[in-house]
Amino acid sequence: MDAQRFLADRFEASRDHLRAVAYRMLGSASEADDAVQEAWLRLSRTGADGIENPGGWLTTVVARVCLDALRSRRSRREEPLDAPGPELTSSIDPEQEAQMADSVGLALLVVLQALTPAERIAFVMHDMFDLSFDEIAPIVGRSPTAARQLASRARRRVRGAPEPAADIALQREVAGAYLAAVRKGDFDALLAVLAPDVVLHSDFRGRPIEVRGPSEAAKQSIAGARGAVFARLALVDGAVGIVAAPRGNLVAALRFTMAGDKITAIDAITDAARLRALQIAVLEDGV
Repeated sequence: MDAQRFLADRFEASRDHLRAVAYRMLGSASEADDAVQEAWLRLSRTGADGIENPGGWLTTVVARVCLDALRSRRSRREEPLDAPGPELTSSIDPEQEAQMADSVGLALLVVLQALTPAERIAFVMHDMFDLSFDEIAPIVGRSPTAARQLASRARRRVRGAPEPAADIALQREVAGAYLAAVRKGDFDALLAVLAPDVVLHSDFRGRPIEVRGPSEAAKQSIAGARGAVFARLALVDGAVGIVAAPRGNLVAALRFTMAGDKITAIDAITDAARLRALQIAVLEDGV
């Protein structure tokens, strides 16, 4: 068997594992495939000489490629969407998104978005794929002790959940009614859950937008939520709200203030820094 064929066979034997690693890091099937392909290109250029464990070598390369991708994603600003309301849209096929999210768990993917790239790498590689901190350290450019601390911080963030409010059941009912109405474009149903003095705040394109009154808030909610099929009920800082996370990538959150069975304020958050500061737990069996 020639060297290239040997490398190809070892790569194919590791492909599913590598894709699982990359997807848990990136939350995107297409980006995971790109990372795996990049690992193959690097292996084919390097050759088998000096690589005692091709599977482990490939895993390390994929992790480094994912770390670079996460850092690039974090440093660039996402292009905002056209509508000025709480936009919940995406170009991803709903069935495809559901299959990808189900393979890991949408709730976990959303929480992972709040971690720094290095924390995410350390947590995923250690807690999900059993790499030692000695192996993780060179990937993230830290000492084994620092890598352990990264994973520990990430673990606390992932496992820590905000305390739900006492009237969680009512909040869920109201938020669910809001989301169902937005999905249907049902103006009257939205009016039914909005308080007479409701205020909608949005940080669209970095410009604060304020809309007052149920009619205007309902119009903005419908106009800005064409892709609400991707939205899910979630605990947002301990109260029921709504998040949009195509491919597990958190792009928007709605934080509600309620009085009884009415929504008195809506905070539509799309700014990346504000999103990272939120404590979120997706309610998997939501609307």
